[in-house]
Amino acid sequence: MLRNEGSLGGEGSEGEIVSERKAVVLLSGGLDSTTVVAIAREQGYSVCALSFDYGQSHAIELDAARRVAREFGVERHAIVKVDLASFGGSALTTEQPIPKNRSAEAIGQGIPVTYVPARNTVFLALALAWAESLGATDIFIGVNALDYSGYPDCRPEFIAAFEAMANLGTKIGVEGKRIEIYTPLISMTKRQIIEEGLRLGVDYGMTVTCYDPSETGEACGECDACLLRLKGFLEAGVDDPARYQR
Repeated sequence: MLRNEGSLGGEGSEGEIVSERKAVVLLSGGLDSTTVVAIAREQGYSVCALSFDYGQSHAIELDAARRVAREFGVERHAIVKVDLASFGGSALTTEQPIPKNRSAEAIGQGIPVTYVPARNTVFLALALAWAESLGATDIFIGVNALDYSGYPDCRPEFIAAFEAMANLGTKIGVEGKRIEIYTPLISMTKRQIIEEGLRLGVDYGMTVTCYDPSETGEACGECDACLLRLKGFLEAGVDDPARYQR
């Protein structure tokens, strides 16, 4: 089910949306996806932001996504409900404990229990469907292959394979328009991502990265996502404006 959070673009004389070329940007409300929204805006795109209520154990990140969408004045913000929790298989959609205080070496090895089976495949497929309905050929996603937690669907080869499939399996693709999946963060460290976002004026205080936040939105400071985020801010020499429990 798609829930349109409203159109924030300008209007023409007959009520039509006046915009630059459109791009669908996957927006989780976290640090990476928020940076990608800022990058897409700087590149002249009119952003149609797409977020997912996929059965994650907390909805605080969706509140953050709404804040980000308002802050950047995106043309449209849609939240799609996809019940990945009914399949299980991840600590993010079940009662399975979230790993805490792992070393950098441990975070970089293997696929963690926070991996949600085929999540980026599902999300990109729905982004592709929305993009095609909008007549857009550009999709942005904030995957990262350096400072990440070992997810197989964050790798360049996955993105390349999905892009090839998108051009083979859509009307817009077979009629000659090329669909592009943009991953501006894929080869950047967390420090570089933060520095780029700060250059673009991103307020990271409105983002939520934590896998296990409190009911009031405070980050745990101990899960893999928090540790990678904190490491990035430390290396950038900037205080993290997010609220932490500890």
